[in-house]
Amino acid sequence: MAVNGKRRRDDERLREEQAVPMSATDWRGRAVTNDDDDLPIDESISRRREARTLLVGLLRPYATAVALLTIVIVLENAARLSVPLLVQRGIDHGIPPIVDGGSARELILIVASLCGVVLVQATSRMFFLRRSGRIGQEVLLELRRRIFRHFQRLDVAFHDRYTSGRVVARSTNDVEAIQLMLQTGFDGLITAILTLLGTSVLLVVLDVKLGLMCLCVFPLLVVLVWWFRTQSAKTYKLVRESAALVIVQFVETMTGIKAVQAYRREPRNQQIFVDVADDYKTINERAFKLLAIFMPAVRLVGNIATGGVLLYGGYRVLHGEMTLGTLTAFLLYLRIFFEPMQEISQFFNTFQSAAAALEKIAGVLAEEPGIQDPERPVQLSKVNGDIKGDIAFRDVNFSYVPDRPVLPDLDLRIPAGQTVALVGTTGAGKTTIAKLIARFYDPTSGAVTLDGVDLRDLAQAQLRRHVVMVTQENFMFEGSVADNIRFGRPDATDAEVRAAAEAVGADRFIDALADGYDTDVAKRGGRLSAGQRQLIAFARAFLADPKVLILDEATSSLDIPSERMVQRALATVLTDRTAVVIAHRLSTVEVADRVLVLEHGRIVEDGPPGELILGDGRYAALHRAWVESLA
Repeated sequence: MAVNGKRRRDDERLREEQAVPMSATDWRGRAVTNDDDDLPIDESISRRREARTLLVGLLRPYATAVALLTIVIVLENAARLSVPLLVQRGIDHGIPPIVDGGSARELILIVASLCGVVLVQATSRMFFLRRSGRIGQEVLLELRRRIFRHFQRLDVAFHDRYTSGRVVARSTNDVEAIQLMLQTGFDGLITAILTLLGTSVLLVVLDVKLGLMCLCVFPLLVVLVWWFRTQSAKTYKLVRESAALVIVQFVETMTGIKAVQAYRREPRNQQIFVDVADDYKTINERAFKLLAIFMPAVRLVGNIATGGVLLYGGYRVLHGEMTLGTLTAFLLYLRIFFEPMQEISQFFNTFQSAAAALEKIAGVLAEEPGIQDPERPVQLSKVNGDIKGDIAFRDVNFSYVPDRPVLPDLDLRIPAGQTVALVGTTGAGKTTIAKLIARFYDPTSGAVTLDGVDLRDLAQAQLRRHVVMVTQENFMFEGSVADNIRFGRPDATDAEVRAAAEAVGADRFIDALADGYDTDVAKRGGRLSAGQRQLIAFARAFLADPKVLILDEATSSLDIPSERMVQRALATVLTDRTAVVIAHRLSTVEVADRVLVLEHGRIVEDGPPGELILGDGRYAALHRAWVESLA
């Protein structure tokens, strides 16, 4: 009891700490929202237009096939709707001759015709399902390709603000919703429309009075369908948004599981996940509630209409105003008439879900990369002959947030072949300079040039070929050690991979691995130490052979032995290329020809490390503090 009481008090205290309900906050205490919530009306209309354009564009290559499938489905429905007519004829014209002792030839012909119609229906149905399934999968394949290609094209700034969970939701959950619509939705809608139109005509043709009596309930059905459509549109948009939040919370927690466990965040993250999952459950229950009202209501109307037809039709049969076969066919058509209402409800379910998903995907695909290739890219080799690697900043201003400059009026030149170290306190602008050189961002004003050419005038493929950035998080992809080394040059031979590893000294530990270069590095290089991953990253950069190499905190997470191993590799990697080295550890700076000390985005000291150490400036103070820390 004491334990339970303590747990209750802890839960109450946890909830009291929050200014808003837990289901509305994330780990930072900020409101949990979806990126598409509360769009302005104009933007919402634009998003729907983009979604329609996207769907039409995906289906346009299959216009002829879709037209053929439309003919097939019309044939299938015509065959299905002819069955009650054959039943009527069999009852009215096939059975009486047999009762009177005559020939069964008429009934046999009717039954044979019925078998032929059923065969046509089954064959056309099989053809439709196979062909439509193939088209649907091809459309989905193209959509997945577009999403993946577009996410790769979008710049770093987009990915900085767009969480990995939302990326996963767009490429999996939302695509699956569209897949369900393509597989069953359109088929159900077309069948429902054809069935409604066909049965309405046939009911009136069979018997005008009974037909008009049945069609009197049609306005009531229209009201029910309209109510369901409007309510389900709102509900299923919330369903998609809630599903995305569940995925976001799950993916981000699992991605940062080490931090979650290290800081004992499991209870808090569990509570947040339970709350967003509970919201998802509640919204789904609301969707099922709509179905629970709509479908029984349609069935009730259908049963009342059937009872009325049976009562009035039976009276007319008894008085000789209608044949028994006609009444039977009428009842069969009436049953077929109300079946599409369930199909329509199912279509609205899939359609509203898919429409919300399609809008989100269209929104992402409509995002324009902040970093784009020029219409007429400049070829560096044609301008300057051999590419040298000369970097210059000309009156560069840059800010991540308006009116908060990170680099104010920066002028800097790094001659080709020079190794420059950037040092300074956190937030001084070191990594920002590196990102501008790699063109992960463009300057707010001014220009960054390579061999005198503005980076914005170069094709990104050419720039990435000559400028490579190595970070402290060097991502290892699942696969072998060799695969990760040749990541920047997939066509590299095994001999070239080995040569790159030997050049940076990585061959020693690679040869000691169980399978050598074929060793699987596991998820994110989990089977390798931080130093080994760094050496593989250097081998990757060496194999790519860029003219400009950027090292962003490349040794900050290494222990002393690993750092020494990496330091030896640096001497090889930096030879004959322009290098920008960002480091807090001044041991890495020793390899530099020149040191730039930054403060608030400005260069406050510039010179060879040996000269700056002898002075009394900021770098000398940093160096003395570093030496004292080693002691």
